[in-house]
Amino acid sequence: MSRTIRSHGRYRYSAIVDRPDFDWPDGRRLAVYIGLNLEHFDFGQGYGAVLAGGRREPDVLNYAWRDYGNRVGAWRLLELFESLKLPVGLIVNSAIADYCPELVTAYRARLDTELIAHGRTNSESQNEFDEAGEAALIAESRDRLTAAFGETPQGWLGPWIAQSEITPDLLAEAGFGYHLDWCHDDQPTWMATRDGGRILSVPYPQEINDIPSIVAHHIDYREFAARIVDQFDEMHEQSRAQPLVMGIALHPYIVGQPFRLRALRRALTHVASVRDDIWLTTPGAIARHFARMKQGARSC
Repeated sequence: MSRTIRSHGRYRYSAIVDRPDFDWPDGRRLAVYIGLNLEHFDFGQGYGAVLAGGRREPDVLNYAWRDYGNRVGAWRLLELFESLKLPVGLIVNSAIADYCPELVTAYRARLDTELIAHGRTNSESQNEFDEAGEAALIAESRDRLTAAFGETPQGWLGPWIAQSEITPDLLAEAGFGYHLDWCHDDQPTWMATRDGGRILSVPYPQEINDIPSIVAHHIDYREFAARIVDQFDEMHEQSRAQPLVMGIALHPYIVGQPFRLRALRRALTHVASVRDDIWLTTPGAIARHFARMKQGARSC
């Protein structure tokens, strides 16, 4: 007897080689964005990436390591992005609005940025709530960021990228136009939501991402920088056949460390050196362009 595979029901299979062709603005074929995660954590409880595991709470070593990102690393990265004139998608825990709002304000004043909601804190995982609790989490993050920075986020990245069965539905109902939680494609994908709606999934990287690469897999920081370069060069070539999206996911407490920052600078300088042939942008701009296109409306 054959077995039926359980499906999420959000999108159908679509081979990238069979989709309608389109261009990004000005005829560009590769869209590149930086997603900078600005996160704040509970002291003495909850989740958080660790430099050294197996420690009891209060875990001062790992808490302080993460806090370095907001106090030092993010400011060094701001100088790097400004020197290369790179747009940045700011993926922000709403707790940042109470802890260090000046960090987000500085980025918005000096760079082309987009504000993207990232829950309340990465001390909690989004899929551990019931429906009412998750809806409240989404609304609180959206409303606190809007009140603090005067920009209502249109995009969402869940804390720990931990969706529940109904996260896309709740995001669409809360007014979000896209999310970054799925890493299943190199082009945006329309996802079905309940009551006949839909929400756009914009590609977000899980290997060109410093937490899985450096913290989880313990690769050398120079290898991470080399991955950025190789990913970019290969996707630049592939984009001649299909328009693509390349994301670079960063956390200031990791790549904001001085030795890693130097290697990252070399990689991003390589990307920026061909800026006239690519679209350096933000996830929201990608979502808006894709949603406007007739091809995008048909493709899922």
